[in-house]
Amino acid sequence: MKIAMWSGPRNLSTAMMYAFGNRPDVAAWDEPFYGAYLDRSGIDHPMRAEVLARHETDPDVIARRIAGPVPDGKAHWYMKHMTFHMLPGFPLDWAEGCVNIHLIRHPARVIASYVAKRENPTLDDIGFRQQVEFLDRFPGPVIDSAAIRADPQAMLQRLCAEIGLDWDPAVLSWQAGPRGFDGVWAAHWYGAVHRSTGFAEAEGSLPQLTGTAADLARQALPYYEELSASALR
Repeated sequence: MKIAMWSGPRNLSTAMMYAFGNRPDVAAWDEPFYGAYLDRSGIDHPMRAEVLARHETDPDVIARRIAGPVPDGKAHWYMKHMTFHMLPGFPLDWAEGCVNIHLIRHPARVIASYVAKRENPTLDDIGFRQQVEFLDRFPGPVIDSAAIRADPQAMLQRLCAEIGLDWDPAVLSWQAGPRGFDGVWAAHWYGAVHRSTGFAEAEGSLPQLTGTAADLARQALPYYEELSASALR
């Protein structure tokens, strides 16, 4: 089984990759199109030069790899994809051969976390608009990070049942530290996950945003609410 897990940034996406990557029958791939996105868009992200030097930048090469065999002789392939990486003209036919899952998080939480790592994000940077489009094109289960953190075992069991993947409790915990499948950008973005050994406890009240961050949350909220209406309960 090839699993395409779609989300925006700061959505529990790395912890989910660590969870599924902890299964002995799963190979994991961290943001396959990140290098291609940076190369094609010209956007300035933290560690841009390192990403371009270490990761594939041709989207057609990446698509062919995804369409090919699962690596390392594993039964399943978990791919962590950012919706905003898929620029116009990037191939998407490969996703039709995947089980597509859509991971979401309340925009206030996403933005509060994102601005601590990169200033002045736009709506396109956080992926909600694109994710609504992708859910329509590549339907599949929608799962909210808040529900996972509230009860990881129940929600991940539910998700595995939805996609026809045998349950393995290995997804509930992992060893602290980096993983071999981390992208080079992990040094900037993954500090909290590297310190973790499992999913963090349920989150508290929504963060209070001000100024442009609050404006951005208001723009993103209708997209989140549309996605949330389909989320696993």
